[in-house]
Amino acid sequence: MKRIFLRLLSGGLICLFSATLYAQPEAGVYSGTDPEDPAKVHEVKINDKYLVYTEYTKAPDFIRTRGGFFEADGTSLKVDLEFNSAYERDSVKTLSLAYEMDGDNLVLDEGRPITLTRVPGLNQDLDGTWLFATRGPDTGQERRGDSNPRKTLKFLIDGHFQWIAYHTETMRFSGTGGGAYTARDGKYTENIEYFSRDNSRVGAVLEFNYERKGDDWHHTGNNSRGEPMYEIWSIR
Repeated sequence: MKRIFLRLLSGGLICLFSATLYAQPEAGVYSGTDPEDPAKVHEVKINDKYLVYTEYTKAPDFIRTRGGFFEADGTSLKVDLEFNSAYERDSVKTLSLAYEMDGDNLVLDEGRPITLTRVPGLNQDLDGTWLFATRGPDTGQERRGDSNPRKTLKFLIDGHFQWIAYHTETMRFSGTGGGAYTARDGKYTENIEYFSRDNSRVGAVLEFNYERKGDDWHHTGNNSRGEPMYEIWSIR
């Protein structure tokens, strides 16, 4: 009996070790600062198929963002990039991020360990990945679908948002911005924490109206220039 118990215990330990070693990050937002530069923020948004990795400083200064569809093999996150804001400099179309899970924390190996803490979960009406479809109102006009290489993506999860404008064939990057958001009772609010086109926009709070209609998000209000806008986004 003692020998059998030891084998079971050993097997249990092996299973426990394997579960830890091959743990995959759960969907959510992971954020932390660089140990070599505490003013630099690393942020990873991830769901079951898509990952966005953004770096910026608290100065504030936008550094870069990369993202696309990914697979996790337990030791690395392999991303087939749809966009890379640094593409003109590095020509990178794929990304492999070595990682391990430390409890709920995501630890990236960027030549030194960078620990990203998982942001507390927060479910809201507009959580998901969205692609800009058309200007409203919806009168049957042609839409910019997923097959169109020119895309504007919005990724909303756990109270954080990010939009990215890019071209999948040329890898041309047009801009991004992100931060915290709320969506409740038909009111959508963005608090901008980084903005690649204009750092002076950081700290701005933008309020809009929203309505879910099937797989569409109708987004209305005034843009950053105070002009009326009506956008329709489709769930991806």
